Amino acid sequence: MPSKEPEGVESRLREPAEQRFRDEIQALAEGDQDARPAHWALSPRAVLAYIVGGSTVEARLGGKKRSVPITTKFYGDRSIVERAIVTLASERALLLLGEPGTGKSWLSEHLAAAISGNSTLTIQGTAGTTEEHIKYSWNIARVIAEGPQPSNLIPSPTMVAMRAGGLLRFEELTRCVPDVQDALVSILSDKAIAVPELPDANMVWAKPGFNVIATANTRDQGVNDLSAALKRRFNYIHIPVIRDAKTEVQVVRQRSAELLQRYDLPVELPPKIADLITTVFREIREGKSEDGVSLKQPTTTLSTAEAIGVAVEAALRASFFGRQKVDGSDIARNLLGSVVKEDASDLAVLREYATLIAKKRGAKDATWDSFYQGLQEVVPAK
Repeated sequence: MPSKEPEGVESRLREPAEQRFRDEIQALAEGDQDARPAHWALSPRAVLAYIVGGSTVEARLGGKKRSVPITTKFYGDRSIVERAIVTLASERALLLLGEPGTGKSWLSEHLAAAISGNSTLTIQGTAGTTEEHIKYSWNIARVIAEGPQPSNLIPSPTMVAMRAGGLLRFEELTRCVPDVQDALVSILSDKAIAVPELPDANMVWAKPGFNVIATANTRDQGVNDLSAALKRRFNYIHIPVIRDAKTEVQVVRQRSAELLQRYDLPVELPPKIADLITTVFREIREGKSEDGVSLKQPTTTLSTAEAIGVAVEAALRASFFGRQKVDGSDIARNLLGSVVKEDASDLAVLREYATLIAKKRGAKDATWDSFYQGLQEVVPAK
């Protein structure tokens, strides 16, 4: 039985963004001379610098002056981030809308980390989300014994964010039923939550700085559409799929390297493998190869996030069961679960890609040949 280690940051599987990138936020805050909205940890310009990255800041951290590189958290149109920041500084809430795996939650987390220093005030929207999850609930045992009192109230993440003047993250808003969604209308309009059970303290008012960042998948549109009243209270920003090939390769390389650091294994993702996996995902997603060959498209969404997942799993397979070096066959063996999810007929997509694209490229390139051979093993013949 493994020894029990004391709970601490080093024993967490994943840290929130404000802790993982603490040095970057502190470095930007030290040199931030611009005006900050109420209860914001950074000015809008500094928040933008934190999200888009690509710069180096001189700062004194831990008593020592050093250069702190600001890493890129969002690859895409800079104006999207600017609009998101401006919205959060206004009276309107923000709704990030896009295909699954386009980085909506990732952007939401980093915006909350940079603006309010806390990205953990989150509500996960599901069919089982209730109005209590959005507003508040009660310690029933204490209410029975003492009656409703402020000390017996259990605040929701919304109420905690309102009291602190922080940001609430509402993931997958359209997965909630309409009656639950509409609990947000009064919160976004009045910036308050009514607590009728407490006549002497029946209102909780939001401090300046409070706002809501919600996310929704375009694949979920029509599941539980937002009411007209709620739509008016959100500024919609669409997060597109990464179209630029070089940018997508860069994202896959960076995020895969970050995730693999957690496992402390002697394996990395070679550049040729990162190029291969992003090429495969992009061509199947778009239904056309770089050579102009038309291809079948799967019913599922092949996002950049899925490509990163396959890359990490391939690296782990190479470490555990391979030769400590990732090759094309590792990608092929882990690709099946991303392409074929709900519809078994999507196997035809991989069969066609193997025959028309991978085999031809494999005749000239060893990496593509190992990928083709791997597909032959995992994709059953008709």
